[in-house]
Amino acid sequence: MFLDLNEEQNLIRATARQFAETELAPLAAALDRGEHQELFLDNLKKLAEIGFMGLNVKADYGGSDAGVVAFSVALTEIARACASTAVTVSVNNMVCEVIQAVGSEEQRLRYIPKICGGEFLAGAFALTESGAGSDPAAMTTIAVQDGDDWVLNGNKIFITSAPYAGVFVVWAVTDRNAAKGKGISCFLVEAGTPGCLVGRAEEKMGQHASATNEVLLQDCRIPGSALMGRLNDGFRIAVSELAGGRIGIGSLGLGIGQAAIEAASRYALERKQFGQPICNFQAIQWKIADAATELEAARLLLMSAAFRKEQGKSYSKEASMAKLFATETANRVCYEAMQIYGGYGYTADFPVERFSRDARITTIYEGTSEIQRLIIAREVLRSYT
Repeated sequence: MFLDLNEEQNLIRATARQFAETELAPLAAALDRGEHQELFLDNLKKLAEIGFMGLNVKADYGGSDAGVVAFSVALTEIARACASTAVTVSVNNMVCEVIQAVGSEEQRLRYIPKICGGEFLAGAFALTESGAGSDPAAMTTIAVQDGDDWVLNGNKIFITSAPYAGVFVVWAVTDRNAAKGKGISCFLVEAGTPGCLVGRAEEKMGQHASATNEVLLQDCRIPGSALMGRLNDGFRIAVSELAGGRIGIGSLGLGIGQAAIEAASRYALERKQFGQPICNFQAIQWKIADAATELEAARLLLMSAAFRKEQGKSYSKEASMAKLFATETANRVCYEAMQIYGGYGYTADFPVERFSRDARITTIYEGTSEIQRLIIAREVLRSYT
């Protein structure tokens, strides 16, 4: 793997950084307080217009066709400024990719250009249920065939972007007699479909601007053409797409961690105690050194996973390694950045308090750290059998 970015990837990173610094960073604190939601949505539209909602999507469907490495570096830059925007961009890209991968040509042409172009501010990935989080095969949402239609009933939780999503990728049990995980199918449900209702919003610790809601399916009737991929093949689709999503969330964690240590380093240069800047003390220097080293290791793991996916090679283990290490590192780095700030770091007057809250969820969504370790161990052990 050649570790330097090519000209196109560098241009995408520079564009993402400029947009993040000029459009996202000035709003991030206010968005965290629940203000200016309309500007948050405006920025999603702008990001679509510059091609960031389909970075690994073919140009035939309105995507940028820039690849997975470009997606990773762009998301890192966006997350350095606003984690709420970054998670929305990550999920949008994931929705576009799953439709591109397993959808029919009609489905691809109908939905992907609307997300990539900003007509749909977001797409939503409706998999998780109250009793089916780390174990999605335990879902209870059902889809029953009625003539040429399907009728869906069930509840999904923790659905990112639900209030402003134009389309939901929904998983439901279609064969209740099949072995666990074998009778699940995947459907595309348009927003506004009768019986598809956006429920209560979660009150979260961080990433406040990104909406996270329950989605209720109550006798939700959709046409037979809404089935995506093969009947009863939905669990395989979910597992495959979650692996790609882990590159996105790992990149998001990396961006938050970078923002935290950058802020703390600047503060350490300015803050004086005992007659000198605190950056002169070895205790502070080692925190900065360890953070920089771990973040660079996280970046390289993410580049490896992204490159393997881009080359069409197996990448599940590498994506889990990257997601695990990058998100756990982000949490450690945010903690150390807060420690460098001292008491000020615990206040909302400085950004590391927000970074710490935003980083916490990254070790949970798109598969917890515990699930990543299970996947990694399984793949390692398999190589010895």
